[in-house]
Amino acid sequence: MDIWRGLKEVPADLEGSVVTIGVFDGVHRGHQTLMREASRQARELGVPCVMVTFDPHPISVFLPGRQPTRLAPLDYRITLAAEQGVEAVLIIDFTRELAGLSPEEYFRVMIVDALRARSVVVGENFTFGTDGAGTEATMRELGAQHDVDITIMPLLHDDDLCICSTLVREFLVEGDVARANWALGRRYSVRGEVVRGAGRGGKELGYPTANLYLPESVALPADGVYAGWFTITDDRAIDREISRDIDGDMVPGVRYPTAVSVGTNPTFGDERRSVEAFVLDREADLYGHHVMVEFVDRLRPMVKFHGVEELLEAMANDVTQTREILARDRELLDAPPTPAD
Repeated sequence: MDIWRGLKEVPADLEGSVVTIGVFDGVHRGHQTLMREASRQARELGVPCVMVTFDPHPISVFLPGRQPTRLAPLDYRITLAAEQGVEAVLIIDFTRELAGLSPEEYFRVMIVDALRARSVVVGENFTFGTDGAGTEATMRELGAQHDVDITIMPLLHDDDLCICSTLVREFLVEGDVARANWALGRRYSVRGEVVRGAGRGGKELGYPTANLYLPESVALPADGVYAGWFTITDDRAIDREISRDIDGDMVPGVRYPTAVSVGTNPTFGDERRSVEAFVLDREADLYGHHVMVEFVDRLRPMVKFHGVEELLEAMANDVTQTREILARDRELLDAPPTPAD
């Protein structure tokens, strides 16, 4: 995978490309359709498939603090794009100057001069240039002028829903991670570093958890408890001296079943939202490790219990449900789920 940060890093000897353009937050099933079509055309033409994406999010330039929560960080978007056949990524620093380009300037500078595009693949809702003045008709007209093939893909609809990043966020806000996963075509995940929490999970309750540090910009499901998977994503060795593996060693890159708590802890009066993962049948010192938590299905909302005994009973039930749900994880991901209660 070639990564070019800005137009100046595009190789001067690039002899052609097939280009797809967008923020691609989440790389959902609709985005995947665009990328696969661009990759198919690139193979036929014998040129690289290039994804053009923007960082920061365009909305943050014009409405600071109003940008949507992030479904996937840039590095993960790139990884997901590679899985769809994208061979190079051009990361554009979105600025007011870029936004001020006319559609004609935008097309010439980026698509023709820099990427020497033979073809462009975009969705039917794609706009470009000043105030989004460039439309599907503009794109086709400019393509004809510069001898660039233009493919406009219809938006992906399934189960009477338009698959888009906004839809995924709406499902997450509802806590309906099963439907979010269906729209994404994979399990929704968050990535972060394990940091020290209150410490009561292992010492007081017997359920040691890995507490993730996550930026506020990351999209989280609604407060509640979820069944999911836990993966160590770095290669740093786990400290065996202070780790107690109940059922063998934890290995980076391996997915482990986990019960995940998202939100505040009302039973103990905690007010800060957090993500805590209890990895089933494993216990290891993970502080400082970078990990990924994937969400499979929601078990229950966050509840304020009347005492520790009631909480422990609920947590034991969470573990039992997690095992049952993860046993049919593939089935949940493949089938269009019904709306959550």
